[in-house]
Amino acid sequence: MAYVITEDCVACGTCIDECPNEAIKEGDPIFVIDADACADCGSCAEACPNAAIIEG
Repeated sequence: MAYVITEDCVACGTCIDECPNEAIKEGDPIFVIDADACADCGSCAEACPNAAIIEG
């Protein structure tokens, strides 16, 4: 199951560099994860300083 970014996201961009599949894109106002590209590895969730990324 793909990860999702919650409204706790402050759009810092930390997660983007951690994603090996480039599944995270800048959204408005928060970042979004492309569920089809997400490998469910959890790298983004581990890197998020606000714990704004959770398993969907």
